[in-house]
Amino acid sequence: MNIHELNYVLCIAKHQNMTKAARELYISQPTLSKHLGKLERELGIKLFNRVDNCYIPTYAGRRYMEYASRVLELTRNWEKELEDLRSLNDGELNVAFPLMRSSCMIPWILPAFRQLHPNIRLNFLEETYAIQERLLNDGRIDFAIFSGGDPNPKLEYEVLGQEEILLAVSADNPLAKDAACDLLKEGGYPPVDWSKLHNEKFILHHPEQNTGAITGHLLKKHGITPTVPFYTRNTQAALLLVQQNEGICFAPETYIRNMTFHTPPVCFSLNDPEAFATTMITYRKGAYLSAYAQDFIRIAKEYFKGTSL
Repeated sequence: MNIHELNYVLCIAKHQNMTKAARELYISQPTLSKHLGKLERELGIKLFNRVDNCYIPTYAGRRYMEYASRVLELTRNWEKELEDLRSLNDGELNVAFPLMRSSCMIPWILPAFRQLHPNIRLNFLEETYAIQERLLNDGRIDFAIFSGGDPNPKLEYEVLGQEEILLAVSADNPLAKDAACDLLKEGGYPPVDWSKLHNEKFILHHPEQNTGAITGHLLKKHGITPTVPFYTRNTQAALLLVQQNEGICFAPETYIRNMTFHTPPVCFSLNDPEAFATTMITYRKGAYLSAYAQDFIRIAKEYFKGTSL
């Protein structure tokens, strides 16, 4: 086995098409076909069955790819550790965020990280969790940051932090007057009175989103059948519409804390132990974590503590 052969076979299996695989590998299609034929002759087995222009891995091909993935993972880990051993002054991290989470976290994390590691490149992507998971498995990113999702046995998970999901209302909403009194008495976020929400208009996240799933459950739990003029995936848009008194919405506390408002919304605690979102960082199981990768995780955890470094 050599690295080129491993990558060639995995890329053909990924696309199940020789032309597309060759394009990704920046070699010609005849050259890639020649390499595959040579490898199959040396092994004495077929790695793919060809159906029209579709290359379907055989059982032997699937087993070959399992070992190929392990070898490539070990090679990547060694290369990263070797970089560390040679010098901590050069390297890079590729990190994927959900769209809205990136706008809150990157402006906080990046300056703190660069103070410690000014020569390490941080490359950020904004993707859904399904795509993040695929990029991790392909070795194209080092970390994925997300909320929710089903555990993958090939990945390691660390909790960065938990934050409360709050109810945000316009300062012009009648609910805001109750909050002003409670703030004077209690300090912090006043607890919401769920019984007063029946006639409110809600700007909600979609149910497949983590915030949407949690708050949908809470509305049902507290007997609220919400009037929803529209749903959105964009927390910032929902909060700006709340500012215009177009409805009320739920949002994680850090989103609200990191936005700039002309007139800030009035926020309520949902006063429920289930009203919390957990944010995780994940990476490939067994992956080597450089010193600067470990610092990135630590700084991300500090973000949720709300402390300065």
